[in-house]
Parts: sequence; C-alpha cells; structure tokens
Amino acid sequence: MSSVFAKIIRGEIPCYKVYEDERTLAFLDIAPEAEGHTLVIPKVEVDKVYDLTDEDYMAVMKTVKKLAKHMEEVLGERMQIKIVGIDVPHAHVHILPVNENWAGERFMKPTEEEFKAMQEKLKL
Repeated sequence: MSSVFAKIIRGEIPCYKVYEDERTLAFLDIAPEAEGHTLVIPKVEVDKVYDLTDEDYMAVMKTVKKLAKHMEEVLGERMQIKIVGIDVPHAHVHILPVNENWAGERFMKPTEEEFKAMQEKLKL
C-alpha cells in the first residue's frame, strides 16, 4: 500500500505543511471545503484511524487539538473536526474553520499564492 499521503510523507509529492513532529504531519487540503482546511495524518501508513496503535492515535489527536486551538486563534473562527475515512486509504483527520458562510461540501479552488499565504498564517 502506498497512498498519496505516504508519498507526501516521503517527500515524493509536495504539500503545504503547517506542522510536523516525529509521529504526525499536518498540511492544507488541496480541495478545501473552507479556507484553512487542514489534514492531520500519522506518519505510519494505516488505512483507518481505529486501526492505529494507541500511541499513534493519541499522537494524531494531540496534534489535532494543538492545531485546532491555534487555527481558532489565528483565524478567529470555530473549528470543526471530522474523520471521514473513505477518500484516501491512510488514516487522517480534517480540521475545518466554520463561519456563517460555511455550507459544507463546498470545494474551493485556492490559487498557489492563496495556499502559500494560508500556510504561512497557520504554521506552528
């Protein structure tokens, strides 16, 4: 198994990274539902969140918590956290800013400049 996320972890595919530690990586979603939509993934390649070891699960959720609080401060909006688990066969968690304009499942098409600006704004 070699998902697109595994290729991102290995550096074979670029991403707009906002956070990384020894167990997790967080980057902007390339098909965002809201400005700042971020994905948190474990560095170990596991298909489903509930198949992670307890240690890797806790590492992912610790990163989610840290980033969601940071994003809320930076963007001034409440964060939605969701686990979908069907689009990429690699465990991941979505963090999405939610405001009065959010309609859900509304995919945006940010420019390269917009991605880079958001990446700089959210980097931890």
